[in-house]
Amino acid sequence: MSTVQKRDRFLLLAMGAVLLIVAAGLTNGLSAQAAKPRIAIFSGSNSTLQHTRELITSNKAREKYGLPLRKNRDGSPERFDSLRPQRLAAPVTVYIEAYSAHPLESDASELYAPPDGYVNKQTGAFSKDRKAPTDVPVYEVTLRPEDGLYQLPYMARQADGSAWEGDCTGRNVSLDKCRVTFYPNAARIFEEIDRFGDNLLSSMADFDFYRPAPSGGYRKGLPAALRTDVGEGDIPKEVFGKDYFPYGGQGRPEPAMPTLARATNMVQKAMRTGKYAGAIWLEGSPTTEESAYWLDLLIDTTVPISANASQSVHGSVGNDGDLNMAYSVQYIVSGIWKDENGRDKIGGVMIQEKQAIMARDVQKGDDHPGGYAPTGGYGGIVANMKPMTLTFVPNKKHTYTSEVNMTKLPPSVQGVKRSGSGIATVQVPIKDQKGDLLETAIPKVTFVKYAKYSNDDYSDDPADQVETVARIEKNLTSFPLSGFVLEGKAPYGHADPPTMASLERAARRGMPVVRVGRGSIQGMVTTDPNDLFIEGSNLTATKARLLLMASLMKLGALPVPADPDHPTNPELQAIRAKIAQYQEIFDTH
Repeated sequence: MSTVQKRDRFLLLAMGAVLLIVAAGLTNGLSAQAAKPRIAIFSGSNSTLQHTRELITSNKAREKYGLPLRKNRDGSPERFDSLRPQRLAAPVTVYIEAYSAHPLESDASELYAPPDGYVNKQTGAFSKDRKAPTDVPVYEVTLRPEDGLYQLPYMARQADGSAWEGDCTGRNVSLDKCRVTFYPNAARIFEEIDRFGDNLLSSMADFDFYRPAPSGGYRKGLPAALRTDVGEGDIPKEVFGKDYFPYGGQGRPEPAMPTLARATNMVQKAMRTGKYAGAIWLEGSPTTEESAYWLDLLIDTTVPISANASQSVHGSVGNDGDLNMAYSVQYIVSGIWKDENGRDKIGGVMIQEKQAIMARDVQKGDDHPGGYAPTGGYGGIVANMKPMTLTFVPNKKHTYTSEVNMTKLPPSVQGVKRSGSGIATVQVPIKDQKGDLLETAIPKVTFVKYAKYSNDDYSDDPADQVETVARIEKNLTSFPLSGFVLEGKAPYGHADPPTMASLERAARRGMPVVRVGRGSIQGMVTTDPNDLFIEGSNLTATKARLLLMASLMKLGALPVPADPDHPTNPELQAIRAKIAQYQEIFDTH
């Protein structure tokens, strides 16, 4: 082989190798482009968004079984039978009237291909050709179970054969006579949105569904497919008010402090896997803002956490919850939250009514459009959804930068507890050996609210503040990590002298106290390094409570003087030094 031939062969081999590399790169690029992001969906408590319209026995069933038909208030028959999304058990062939999808389809019928056939109006018989002028043009289609949900008449009746008129078998009946009408997780909601909304969600991302504090529960035991969904250990039967938290005729159970620990662990474990582009938290509209901020503080993740709620149940007219979730998905996949390193520069948000508001600042005011607003007066709306535009970048620490996230919390901190007539220090475990938050670690933080003309008389004796005094003693007995949030005058955070004195009494007994302004404040609480309080910046009392709870698990109780009612100057300085550590967190979160 000549030198020229060798050169040409080498060049051909080199070009082939380059082409293979380019092709491989294109293939990888196409694969990466085709791969959808995956988002974790967490179900929270008392969630209207995860509620459904009542399952009422349809008039089709009532006709079939001779039951009284549903009627309007004036006694006239209902115009249409109520339909609910359900599954087919077997294939069925149906004939759909042509041009019935829109009132003006028939006006442009010449633009359409011929129908599949015709149905005789009198007999219902189908034929490929029109037999009479009154025959109805139709499309022939076979519906199959694997197609997904269809809107169908609800045919179920009660065990005694009577019609379902509500969630329970009757009024004022026991819990076992009622159905759970909240979804156990959000999988069914997402399926319905996709099925009846042109694959709105699945076209953007894939999803995994978790149940940290769900609104709906399995009272007869978890299905086998879900038994890893709850974390460590199976729950054979889920208990109302402990494992799931709906609302309605049976009351409104609220999650307890241990539930918060379990939920935090579940979210952190999921996000620690690194397989999610973001997370969405679903909860009842009055309290979503609290969970959103807690997750913003505690979860160590570099991707966004968005919270959603709804003012009306899923499937109802004008339901806003479905759209809120869709915008959360769109926000996550858009990437507008990324910094130059691809990490979340915004922090936790709540997306409602086409706006993303900082989890730190969002507050619900009412059940109507515009009912959510940022508090504090210094921004808060970080993005608009249409078009997807970033409008504000906060400078507060959050998620992976938070000083109180799960990774940065210590294994234990120092707490305080009543010991005889004195107060002793005790070690309070915060995390177990696996790094999970212990259910006993969640601190007790109590609100104290200033109100004019609230004192019994003209005495300034702090002992007259019996609610605060009693809570201090209860904390020393039962909660070694505890504190108070004073919602004082706006924006200064002050209260009357007896209240202030009683809260100083708490601070001298190891319990940090945060001062914030009253209501939805529009200003800052001025920091005073000489008092015994933490100043809560422009946080609302609700958000200050959450930050104090997290801070207590990071820093522990305040130092307690030998005689709390008569502290020495060095003892006071020790308290102030500890408060300064708390203040640093409140100034930056």
